[in-house]
Amino acid sequence: MITRGEQMLALRKQRMADSHPFFRGGYRPFFLSGALWALVALILWLGALSSTFTLPSHFDPLAWHRHEMLFGFVGAVIAGFLLTAIPNWTGRLPIAGGPLALLFGLWLAARAAVLFSTQVGPLVAALLDVGFYVILAALAAREVFAAKNRNAPVVVLLLLLAIANALDHFAAAGMVDDDGVGTRAAIVIVILMISLIGGRVVPSFTRNWLVKQGAQSRLPTQPGRFDIIVITATALAMAGWLIAPFSSYVGFLLLVAAALQAVRVARWSGVRAWRDPLVLVLHVGYAWVPVGLCLLGLSILGTAVPGSGAIHALTAGAMGTMILAVMTRATLGHTGRELKADGATTMIYVLVTVGALGRVAAPLLPMDYMFAVRLSGMAWGGAFLLFLLVYGPKLAGPRPDGRP
Repeated sequence: MITRGEQMLALRKQRMADSHPFFRGGYRPFFLSGALWALVALILWLGALSSTFTLPSHFDPLAWHRHEMLFGFVGAVIAGFLLTAIPNWTGRLPIAGGPLALLFGLWLAARAAVLFSTQVGPLVAALLDVGFYVILAALAAREVFAAKNRNAPVVVLLLLLAIANALDHFAAAGMVDDDGVGTRAAIVIVILMISLIGGRVVPSFTRNWLVKQGAQSRLPTQPGRFDIIVITATALAMAGWLIAPFSSYVGFLLLVAAALQAVRVARWSGVRAWRDPLVLVLHVGYAWVPVGLCLLGLSILGTAVPGSGAIHALTAGAMGTMILAVMTRATLGHTGRELKADGATTMIYVLVTVGALGRVAAPLLPMDYMFAVRLSGMAWGGAFLLFLLVYGPKLAGPRPDGRP
C-alpha cells in the first residue's frame, strides 16, 4: 500500500520532470530576478535621486530604495538560497514546478505593487509584500519540521523579516514614529543570517579546498563555543542598535562585536585560499561584517565616520558581496558545472568590491559626493549586470548533463 508520504514524493518528482528548467529549483528564478531587480532598482533610485523622474510609490524615494534593496533584491536571493539549501539540509525534494512558479509570481506582484502603490494602494502592496515572506516561512517550516531538522531558527528569522517588512510599510504610511525601524530590523536579521549560515559555509568550503591542495594543518573548523560567543555579541549589539540607534553604549557594543567578528573571520585562513576566487570572495564578503559593525559603532560615538558609509558597508558590502559569492557558486554547482571561477566571474567580484568601497567612502572622497555615488553605483550595478550576462543563460536553461 502506497503511503501519503510516498505519494507526495512521487508528485514532486513528477513536477520536477515536467516543469520548465527555470522552475526546477528555487535558485533559478530568484537568483536571476534578484540580480535583475538589484540593477533595475538601482537605476530607478539614481534617476529619482537626480530628479529625472518621480517614482509612483507611496514610499518616498529614499525609503523605496532601502525597502526594495532589502525586501526586494536581498529577499529574493534569500528565498532562492533557502529553497535550494533546505532540500540539502532535510534530504527532501525541492519545491519545483507550479508551486515554485506561484511563489515567484507573488514576489513579482509584490515588487510591482510596491513600485506602483500610489495606483494599487498601499494596503494591497503591503499584503502582497509581507505575504510573500509569510508563505516562504510556512514552506520552510513544513520542510524543516517534517525532517526534524536543526535549522528551525531560519524559519524564525523569516518570520521576523516579515514583521520588519510590515513595520517598513507602517512607517511609509506614517503609522510609526521611527521611520527607520523596519529598515534597521531587516539589516539586523540579514547580518545575523550571514553570521549563522556563513559561519558554517565559509569555513567548510575553505577547509575542503585546503584539503584538496594537500594542507594538513591549521584547517578551519565548524562553529564552536567561540562562534556562539561572537554571534551572541553581534545579536546583542545589533538589537541595541535597533532599539536605541544613537546610544553611546550601543556604539561600544558594536565595536566589541566587530572585534570578535574580525577574529572569527581571521581564524578561517582565507588568505591561504587566495588562488581560488570562489573561496576567497566568501571571506571578502564576510569581512565586510566586522568592517560595517566597526564603522557603525564609530559613527554612533561621534567620530567623523558617516552613518551612511557604515550602513552601506553592511548592505552593499557584506550583503552584496556574499550574495554574488553564493549565487555564482550555487549556480555552477547546481547546474552541473565545474566549480571554477573564470575571468568574468572574477570581474564580478572585483566590481562589487570596488562599488562597495566607493559607496562607503563617498562622503570622504575629494570629489563631488553625488558623482562618487553614481560612480560607485555603476561599478556595483555592473557586477550584477555581468552576473546576468554570464549566469543568466545557465539559470534559465537546462543542465548540460540533462538531469532535472
